[in-house]
Amino acid sequence: MEKIVKPMSGYLAFVLTIVFFLAGIFAVVQATKLESSGYWGGLAVVLFITFIFIAKGIMIVNPNHSRVLTFFGKYVGSVKQNGLLWVNPLYRTQNISLRSYNLNGQTLKVNDKMGNPIEIAAVIVWQVRDTYKAAFDVEGYNQYVQIQSEAAVRHLATSCPYDRMEAENAEITLRDGGEKVNELLEVELNERLFAAGILVQEARISHLAYAPEIAGAMLQRQQATAIVAARSKIVEGAVGMVEMALEQLSKKNIVELDEEKKAAMVSNLMVVLCGEKAATPILNTGSLYH
Repeated sequence: MEKIVKPMSGYLAFVLTIVFFLAGIFAVVQATKLESSGYWGGLAVVLFITFIFIAKGIMIVNPNHSRVLTFFGKYVGSVKQNGLLWVNPLYRTQNISLRSYNLNGQTLKVNDKMGNPIEIAAVIVWQVRDTYKAAFDVEGYNQYVQIQSEAAVRHLATSCPYDRMEAENAEITLRDGGEKVNELLEVELNERLFAAGILVQEARISHLAYAPEIAGAMLQRQQATAIVAARSKIVEGAVGMVEMALEQLSKKNIVELDEEKKAAMVSNLMVVLCGEKAATPILNTGSLYH
């Protein structure tokens, strides 16, 4: 478990290092001038040792950084206080940044839930929250984040279909899932990285596409689906317009049509309304039957 410690201010220690250093120099000078050089020489050694001892315990902790302290292999605590500080000189310190990092994951080629090869990548924002776990529970937390993030993205891709073309009853798809897909990825990343004391602040899919070998075929399939849907709407609208035209002609007694004339009229209207090109009018100077 992470334990926060608050060390002493380092300003007093900094002043003491200057004092002992200057005193040591003075002792060396006196040892070279006076006959009692043994006394001043021994004092100089003591002063310089004290100077080194105090100076070694001085450390600077920058904003959004921390220091993990160990004493002969035993965890002492973590320092998250910023500024000039002083700790036991025998402590071993490890610097860990608490800043937020952006991980722009590489594009992965995987198969979705339906077995289609796709390309997927994600952008992840993360930071260290538990310095003890980051320092001692995993070997290299930066590399741990990269590997686990790649595993999470692969698992997400294989758990969801790319779209609803082959999985019409799917609750969520990678292409249409939006925030729900990002939420699933964020939850899984936090579960995987909890062991390293890492908090994922945000995770988003940055790249999503079919693999090149099937991209062309899938594009044609999407175009065909769109064309069929558009044609269905056109036919539905044309039938309604023909029905309305026949109803208005009959209601206003503009012209009397028998079944054969109605069939011919319906055929002509459907051709005009459903055709891709504009119809070319033809004038009939005779009767309908000649």
